[in-house]
Amino acid sequence: MLWKGPVEVETASGESGQMPQAVDTTPETGAPKRPPVRRRALTCLFVGVLCLALLVSFLDFAQRVGSISMPGDPRADAIVVLTGGTERVERAVSLLSEGRAMRLLISGVHPGTTRKQIASITSADMPLFDCCVDLDRLALNTAGNATETAAWAQSHAFRSLLVVTSAYHLPRAQAELAEALPDVDLVAYPVYPSGLDLKAWYLSPKTIHLLMREYVKYTLARLRIVATHLTSF
Repeated sequence: MLWKGPVEVETASGESGQMPQAVDTTPETGAPKRPPVRRRALTCLFVGVLCLALLVSFLDFAQRVGSISMPGDPRADAIVVLTGGTERVERAVSLLSEGRAMRLLISGVHPGTTRKQIASITSADMPLFDCCVDLDRLALNTAGNATETAAWAQSHAFRSLLVVTSAYHLPRAQAELAEALPDVDLVAYPVYPSGLDLKAWYLSPKTIHLLMREYVKYTLARLRIVATHLTSF
């Protein structure tokens, strides 16, 4: 019970006295409620800032993907194409046949796919395949592509590579390859899949979803690379 002022009471001896005023300690007005409110506010602020930072980072990623340009005169010691679409392999084989490099690695080939099938799909001559095309059947993802490409490039002492893959995949592919091959010059060669407008990505929900998914993969790859460097000290 709460009192606004002192209340007179009668003691056993008949004398009157005052009962001390009670203190209001209800949860609604008590001081202990203030720290949780501040913590919630700080948490909301932190989450808001983090979401804003991620949004800005994604927009920058999408803009960079949409503005990747073709190299003027693409040449290197060798070519590596990361599988994931026929257009990628076709373009890599075309670069090899044009004499843009001495050798080609097709990384991430399905174990059941034969050289003859790839040559047929890409309309390439079998002599070119027999001479200058190597197949990597071990890589299961982009990190695996980088590992197998590094072993292949080092075995041939290549100092420069044309990296052929889809434009939206290039940032992650280059990050993984640069980590695996720090002393090799990487020349990005983007392939723009037909029906995919990366310059106006914001107009297509399908393209937005594709870029968001790739952005998450790219961010996780970068974090893993950074963590690897930090734990190596």
